[in-house]
Amino acid sequence: MRSLRHKLSILQLVSLIILAASLVMIFGWYMKDRLTVDSSSKAQSDLTICKEFIDLKYPGSWVVRDGELYKGTTKMSLNSDIVDHISQITGDTVTVFLGDTRSATTLRSSNGERAIGTKASDNVVTTVLKNGQVYLGNADVIGQPYQSAYAPLRAENGVIIGMLYVGISQASEQESLKRSLVTLGGIGLALTALIALFAGLFLRKLIHSSFPEDIGRPLQEAAAGQNPSSSPGAAEIEKLEDALIQMAEQIQTLTGEINKSTATIHESSPPKGSLNTMLEQLKDFEPSNEFPSTETISQEYEPLFGLDTPWNSGADALPKGLNKATLNQIVHYLEKNRRPISTEEVAEGVKLTRVTVRRYLEFLEQCGALRSEQKCGTVGRPVKIFIPL
Repeated sequence: MRSLRHKLSILQLVSLIILAASLVMIFGWYMKDRLTVDSSSKAQSDLTICKEFIDLKYPGSWVVRDGELYKGTTKMSLNSDIVDHISQITGDTVTVFLGDTRSATTLRSSNGERAIGTKASDNVVTTVLKNGQVYLGNADVIGQPYQSAYAPLRAENGVIIGMLYVGISQASEQESLKRSLVTLGGIGLALTALIALFAGLFLRKLIHSSFPEDIGRPLQEAAAGQNPSSSPGAAEIEKLEDALIQMAEQIQTLTGEINKSTATIHESSPPKGSLNTMLEQLKDFEPSNEFPSTETISQEYEPLFGLDTPWNSGADALPKGLNKATLNQIVHYLEKNRRPISTEEVAEGVKLTRVTVRRYLEFLEQCGALRSEQKCGTVGRPVKIFIPL
């Protein structure tokens, strides 16, 4: 029993761990896609902010003088203060290009110095400098992936002379996502362990209350050739065995009584002559499409039964309140179902009330066409069974 508890606890713990890991993976996949979309939107909006900020703070057109890039009268080449200030506002890396070469940037190379003089990637140059379009998306920036946004810088005559760049490092995004997933995974594992602990205690209590530890001891002792100990489990098994034996004996006795009653009914059942005789007497009373008058009926049909009963009307040889057509219907049903039958079954078969059917059955019993016996019904209620003769 202890092994079963351990197996169930381990299965439950493994299931919870798999569930927690699946949730963390799904969350990480969703957050990665979400961060990509958010970074792209941020880079686009930050690029617009940078352009407007430079235009407001440094009026004038973009121009190249003596191989240096100017905005109005302000020199932009090697002007680290401008790109650092914009980077502090947006939180992005910022670069001003003269042609395809970085002339002012916050990016730093592997040696820690600003990446002045490095070139933009070929796909960016094609899109921005040659086609004059804004570039949005992932780009290789000094050997690292960045979510980038590039815009062309045009001179007063419309010629493209440079580019303005803002970007967000994907490495920093992934690092931030990794920290978030690690934190979430730790919280998930802690909650999983806590849930597993409470579930294990509940399961242990449930198994202990349902299956006592010594319930299998009698079987083990019997297999070892010893006498089962008088433990609570052995006593319960003995009581259950006694109850099953008594139930089997009662079923066997009841089956014998049923077989005996069936044989008695078959032996005492006479031939079909009685109901057949009544059918012969009733066949002239089949209902027709035309309804004859009372005088015609009294002239055509002879009395069926000469009964000296208090209900006898003397006109049609039936007790008062009984109808020939109904009697014919019940007799036909009894002839069709020649077996011991109850009032309820006949009433259901001919679609009449039990009170009406019982009067006709008692009338047929007085005529000698049926005999009745009392049988025990449900919950000990006696049921009157009519047997065709």
